[in-house]
Amino acid sequence: MKIEPNEKGKGIEVINEIVGGVIPKEYIKPITAGILEAANNGVVAGYPVIDFKARIVDGSFHEVDSSEIAFKMAGIFAFKDAMAKAKPILLEPIMKIEVTVPEEFQGDIMGDINRRRGHIQGMDQREGACIVTAMVPLETMFGYATDIRSLSKGRASYSMEPSHFDQVPAQLLTKLIETSNKGPGPRLTPVLCPP
Repeated sequence: MKIEPNEKGKGIEVINEIVGGVIPKEYIKPITAGILEAANNGVVAGYPVIDFKARIVDGSFHEVDSSEIAFKMAGIFAFKDAMAKAKPILLEPIMKIEVTVPEEFQGDIMGDINRRRGHIQGMDQREGACIVTAMVPLETMFGYATDIRSLSKGRASYSMEPSHFDQVPAQLLTKLIETSNKGPGPRLTPVLCPP
């Protein structure tokens, strides 16, 4: 199997490039099912793999011992082996937030954004209020409404919208892999083959 990144948002494509009948056609569907199952179960901390092309290029079969389940398992193992060589990355959703806060609480709000691994994009002043624009990982935003109310004595408000996906920092990835064996971790997203 050969594996390569697909365009963002294109999903998973499994392409049969077998020629000469080295693998009978009835076994291509189980191989594809194995690849899709392995992608859904993920290879980094159990997160699913997205946006890739898998090309089935070679193989063999045995007249007596071959079965659909054997080829499904072969698809799973071939996918895991190919992904280990591809060095996949884990992505997390990044949110664009806009916080409106009285100037007296601006420093507290900006400090809180930095603690959440956020990046301040800009600040505007309007009629005694400061509008802070930042990019913040979604995983750190749970409970944010309560936190900004506490920091601003109930006078700050915010809006949030999806912006893009970024690679999970190495130190967080190490922690995620360690905790993935213990149960569900933070709400992150997919693995993507690097371009």
